[in-house]
Amino acid sequence: VQLQACGGGLVQAGGSLRLSCAASGRAFSYDFMGWFRQTPGKEREFVATVRKSAGMTYYADSVKGRFTISTDNAERLMYLQMNNLKPEDTALYSCACNPKKLGLVWQADYWGQGTQVTVSS
Repeated sequence: VQLQACGGGLVQAGGSLRLSCAASGRAFSYDFMGWFRQTPGKEREFVATVRKSAGMTYYADSVKGRFTISTDNAERLMYLQMNNLKPEDTALYSCACNPKKLGLVWQADYWGQGTQVTVSS
């Protein structure tokens, strides 16, 4: 099982990026997948999740209306379209299979290695 995230980079505030997460092995068989982000010294933060079977998506309030999570089941890819980016969106973004929150900490069956997004003001 492997998750490979890519698409990060440096962008000016107001710009857009699209992150991709390629899932190999059993990873894409998971119904519940998501994107998370983390900055140094802080806990991993929920960004967006998708329950593929129901077509249901969930977003953190901080990204609602700006970010869109989607999947391409044929290509075994998950995307995060990020528009109107803000400096506070700067973080290492990771994709995950079957994420769940235990107390204050997010855990998942599998995590991708992360892709850095930096938004300049």
